[in-house]
Amino acid sequence: MAKATALPGELRHRPFTTYESRAAGVPRKRLRAKDLLGTGRLIHVPAGVRPDLLERSRVLTKATPDAWVSHETAALLGGLGLPFWLAGEESVHLSKPHGLPRVRRDGVVGHRVHVYPQEITDLDGIPISTPARTWLDLAHRLPLQYVVAMGDQLIRVPRERFEGRSEPYAFVPELARMIRRHPNMKGVLKARLALEDMRIGADSYPETFLRLAMIEAGLPEPELQIRVDPDEQWSPPADLGYRRCRLAIQYEGGHHRSRAQQTRDNLRDEVFINAGWTYFKTNAEDLAEGFAGVIERIRRARRRAA
Repeated sequence: MAKATALPGELRHRPFTTYESRAAGVPRKRLRAKDLLGTGRLIHVPAGVRPDLLERSRVLTKATPDAWVSHETAALLGGLGLPFWLAGEESVHLSKPHGLPRVRRDGVVGHRVHVYPQEITDLDGIPISTPARTWLDLAHRLPLQYVVAMGDQLIRVPRERFEGRSEPYAFVPELARMIRRHPNMKGVLKARLALEDMRIGADSYPETFLRLAMIEAGLPEPELQIRVDPDEQWSPPADLGYRRCRLAIQYEGGHHRSRAQQTRDNLRDEVFINAGWTYFKTNAEDLAEGFAGVIERIRRARRRAA
């Protein structure tokens, strides 16, 4: 049995490939020591290390030429989010070009896809589907409202001071071109339908679900990121509402529990209330009932304002 000499520092606390061990000067026989676990061809994990999704994705792509992270894994690593019945999956989704064999490894879901170079990007050295391509890959698995909601997250204008970027992940014409490039792909019809319902201004999935529920209930389509004074950039926006009725609706997710966010929320609430607007707050309980209660309250408020 090989003696467990110390591994180089850069390999001690993460999974690594045989190629990386060679580049670091690790003798081949060292890879047979008991303190290393073999988790598939060309991959080694130091005992006691529990790699997270990012590290597993990194080492799997290193050990699998021509593969990139895609589908559910790309959505999670890229911050697009997934419904709860998909978000807990442990397997890593890897894609290869359609002409190559599907990846077959334990803990991997392999895909063979038609892809264009601009549909693959890089995340901390990991090849990964672009957010736009990830959206299209997942369209066949997600209900239409989730395809719309994920699409809203692609085209929303980010807040640079909070997110470190100022450009959307994608623009509607870009998504339309991608759909045209893949006319026979599973889910492309659903993606095309979702594109018609996507809107810039929804900052979260629940905001999209609220808007879609309001429209489904027969209410007019609301304005997004509505302000008391639309010409004043410092006027705090509510998530959606109706200007003519002076009615605003805010969805309060988990991030609203922070002290800094509550301060901003209180200022926004005061601006709308002091201006005489009808102002509703919704939360996860409203989401769980499909927003039925708040939609009825909106109906009554609109009737009173008519």
